[in-house]
Amino acid sequence: MSFKQLDLVDPILKALDDKGYKTPTPIQEQAIPFILNRRDVIGCAQTGSGKTAAFAIPILQLIYQRENNSKSKTPIRCLVVTPTRELAIQIDDNFKAYAKHTNIRSTVIFGGVSQGEQVKAIKKGVHILTATPGRLLDLMNQGIVSLSDIKLFVLDEADRMLDMGFIHDINKLLKVIPAKRQSLFFSATMPNNIVKLANTILSNPERVEVTPVSSTVDTISQYVYYTNKKQKRDLLLHVLKDEKMESVLVFTRTKYGADKVARLLTKKGSKAAAIHGDKSQNNRQKALKAFKDGKLRVLVATDIAARGIDIDSLKYVINFEISNMPETYVHRIGRSGRAGKDGVAISFCDHTERDYVRDIHKLTGKKLTEISDHPFPQSEFDPAIEAKQNEQKSNGQHKKGQHKSNKKLAKNKPPKSKFSEKRASAAEKQNKVAEVTKPESQDNGAKHSEKKDLPKDKPPRTKKPFKKKKKGMPEGLKKKMKWPLG
Repeated sequence: MSFKQLDLVDPILKALDDKGYKTPTPIQEQAIPFILNRRDVIGCAQTGSGKTAAFAIPILQLIYQRENNSKSKTPIRCLVVTPTRELAIQIDDNFKAYAKHTNIRSTVIFGGVSQGEQVKAIKKGVHILTATPGRLLDLMNQGIVSLSDIKLFVLDEADRMLDMGFIHDINKLLKVIPAKRQSLFFSATMPNNIVKLANTILSNPERVEVTPVSSTVDTISQYVYYTNKKQKRDLLLHVLKDEKMESVLVFTRTKYGADKVARLLTKKGSKAAAIHGDKSQNNRQKALKAFKDGKLRVLVATDIAARGIDIDSLKYVINFEISNMPETYVHRIGRSGRAGKDGVAISFCDHTERDYVRDIHKLTGKKLTEISDHPFPQSEFDPAIEAKQNEQKSNGQHKKGQHKSNKKLAKNKPPKSKFSEKRASAAEKQNKVAEVTKPESQDNGAKHSEKKDLPKDKPPRTKKPFKKKKKGMPEGLKKKMKWPLG
């Protein structure tokens, strides 16, 4: 089947031809007719199968048929909500590419940058708005974005949206957008919580599932290297010695890990950069552009960027650290082998990640091909992990012994005084003085005086009379200065 057989208008067909698209992918072939017939759709297909074009192409045609030649103020007709900035930018780029021979306008809004340019684009008028939830709700609260004229609502990567905690934001949007609308759900995975959410939002939807849930593309070759944790860096440098690997995407679990790997590669002479949530949007876009243009050989990323990197020519993906969620593995390797091209996915597995590899086997139904011929094989016991465990054990025993000795000391200690040492010594002195000054005998019931008798040769002390100070300069000072004040 060709795109012409899907009854698409000539301007869109021309744009697809410019992109080199000849035949639709299975997800596109099934979803486009349903969307053109204004049916709600829930679509599930593996990453890299063309999901974005599956909803973007029919949406453009629906808006083109209704408003391409309209001269009135342009209202927002379609809202596409995505979890990440990179994915939002990628979707808007596709809309612009497919609509370049039409009068349909689109823009994208996301956080992390100034809203000035985004607000300008919205005020000029757009038919299609792609947004991340946070910035969208912010501009709605400011009265800049109105969703009252929405006819089409798309939730892309719905499972990731819920994983990132956007469920409350989605519910807020659903209260604002018109109830009479066409809703589309697209995702690479379809867990039960997504199905439940879809059932509450979609109206009698058509389900499009061209491959098993969470399957990987057949054109991607998957390999695993078993090694020790501390040898992963050396193994990465060894693998990257292959000059055929001109463009490589490396995934780590943490932001710190991404920066660390990027610094290592840069130090060893490879042009590399890291992108993750702590990087500013401008820095992330610069790094992505440099990677697409071939100025960077290696791009190191965290999972948050996994669904926003769309590079048709990317062949190699390396899992420096394997994700503990097998669905994330599917999305990571889906960055390669896009649009039917070949891809290679390499994973480094240490002792703690063997269970993650088993989970991937269960989910995808495919075993990763083991590469054992390399200079950093996995030992029976990882020295780093064993040393850490021994350290924890020794620390635990030391703490236990210390706790027991502290208990013994506590038993032998005398009871604590109610006073501090100073107060206790002061009270002791007072007691001694009181004992010395006690009367030893009584004469005819009269008490002896506690005061000691004063010596007879010394007169008793008397208070000196208080003399008022004279005002003015003292006499002695006047004489010294020889003032004639007599």
